[in-house]
Amino acid sequence: MLKNNVGGIDKIARIVIGALLILGALMGYGVWMWIGIIPLATGLMGSCLLYSLVGINTCPMKK
Repeated sequence: MLKNNVGGIDKIARIVIGALLILGALMGYGVWMWIGIIPLATGLMGSCLLYSLVGINTCPMKK
């Protein structure tokens, strides 16, 4: 299982953008908009595989 590496504003942005893209797909704006599943899922799970590979972490550090 991946560690949480998506936090705060990043998480909210992913959920909102993902939901808007999926809504666009449901409204018929294009099949490509189903790509919104990826940011929605990573936002809800709180972890991103690409961030893990590149070494990015937007979660606040625990003291």
